[in-house]
Amino acid sequence: QVLLVESDGGVVQAGGSLRLSCAASGRTFNRYAMGWFRQAPGKEREFVAAISWSSGSTYYADSVKGRFTISRDNAKATVYLQMNSLKPEDTAIYYCAADHRGLGSQNQSEYDYWGQGTQVTVSS
Repeated sequence: QVLLVESDGGVVQAGGSLRLSCAASGRTFNRYAMGWFRQAPGKEREFVAAISWSSGSTYYADSVKGRFTISRDNAKATVYLQMNSLKPEDTAIYYCAADHRGLGSQNQSEYDYWGQGTQVTVSS
């Protein structure tokens, strides 16, 4: 069992930055790949970024590539999402998720555990 708790999101102006964190409980965090997904109002949840268990591989949605960075600290059992150059279309509830396969995936169905989500609002 892995419990995931995201940090508070917030409201930021367009062009600004925000860093989300997701703290995991459980002794096997470093075996899991971690992902970030988001769901905007009226839209389906979508992939944002993923990182393999070793941080050797990272994956990004085209919409955030070059602006967002996913990283992890296995010693702290925490995964981060650094979001720069934010746009109003980045407004969504952001979720972190854990995948026991360890490699990282854009496919939501491959994730075993999910956080409760945190709201990020980007004002224009």
